[in-house]
Amino acid sequence: MNWLLKLLLTGVAVFILSYVLPGVSVDSYITALIVALVLGLLNLIVKPILVILTLPITILTLGLFLIIINGLIILLADKLIDGFAVSGLLYALIFSFLLSILQSILHSMLKKDK
Repeated sequence: MNWLLKLLLTGVAVFILSYVLPGVSVDSYITALIVALVLGLLNLIVKPILVILTLPITILTLGLFLIIINGLIILLADKLIDGFAVSGLLYALIFSFLLSILQSILHSMLKKDK
């Protein structure tokens, strides 16, 4: 049940960020929920593979290359989902950064309610 609530909160965060960022668009709240689900699956399956494959450059950049990997995951979600569009890597990076901040805020509010 907790993962469902986190999925709904991530969908809310995606929907809010689509209005804040001019380079990101989401057609509806249902699309935002699908984006949240797909991002969760991509972070679970694809991201560890990318991290292992790019380990030398990640070590060389002291972990900063992980930010680029997050942006690439967002762009991959853009290609997989109709109704979700990101203008480029810069907007994907900004979206990823703001999404993580907004998720932290929303999830901390969730923990305070318990």
